[in-house]
Amino acid sequence: MFSFSADRPQWDQEGRDWPNRESSRFVTVAGLRWHVQEMGPDQAPVVLLLHGTGAATHSWGALMPLLARHFRVIAPDLPGHGFTGPLPMHRLSLPGVAGAVRQLLEGLEINPALVVGHSAGAAILCRMALDGAIDPAAIISLNGALRPFPGVAGAIFPPIAKLLFTNPLVPRFFAWSAGLDGGKRARKLIADTGSEVDARTLGHYVDLMRCPGHAHGALGMMAGWDLNTFQADLPTLTTPLVLVAGALDRTVDPEVADRVAAMVHAGRAVHLDGLGHLAHEEDPRRLAELIVGEARSAGLTPLDSG
Repeated sequence: MFSFSADRPQWDQEGRDWPNRESSRFVTVAGLRWHVQEMGPDQAPVVLLLHGTGAATHSWGALMPLLARHFRVIAPDLPGHGFTGPLPMHRLSLPGVAGAVRQLLEGLEINPALVVGHSAGAAILCRMALDGAIDPAAIISLNGALRPFPGVAGAIFPPIAKLLFTNPLVPRFFAWSAGLDGGKRARKLIADTGSEVDARTLGHYVDLMRCPGHAHGALGMMAGWDLNTFQADLPTLTTPLVLVAGALDRTVDPEVADRVAAMVHAGRAVHLDGLGHLAHEEDPRRLAELIVGEARSAGLTPLDSG
């Protein structure tokens, strides 16, 4: 099988100025090498952060230190993303990725009190809760990708993603085109989310998109996604679910938050004016305050920042 192992982001290159680099470590669990960031006091409640498709831990670069004033914060690169190794194709389903994250938590002996997921990361956390892999006080979904694409797109997108994933030339072409004109195409992809991020964050996205192995990991996760089955299971979720939606999100319709909130037993939508799909990157202070407040509402006791 065609291998992208040599074309994955490298820690001494793409990771040389990685946000919160001093909080990074590499662990091998169940045969998979993970890049994990951890910060905050040991005695604080544990918060798990999961990024979305195509991103990595840099997505939490500004938010994580703010949360670490109140929590012990754990954030991994998802399989095939950033500096974490890829899963085999047969494990790239939503339950398969959720199972890999469960193995990571078991290996680290971590039982998160609160979990926060952006986009596809929110779907992974909900799947884990549905499967009994985690039992947090609440799940906070940031612009969560929790419903299939509407209409015809929902029917044709997964098969197309799978076709692109199995063609080794596609990630290479994507990586090549992402680097054209100083990363202009990659920058447009970020702008199309409805968000504006700072130059450093944008630079990390450009660096990752230039790596065929990272592009392959993102395509693989999309290829294995089955949100129709997931959506059928969502009404059985009993964990409190806070659905945060940026009003300017052009990737996930903000109305998805309201629809999912109406589906689940303990769901509540929170809409944020002026922010897009990458709301936590645009205004990390606002999101940190929201997360701390939701933690207290869920019965947790975040530490005072002092």
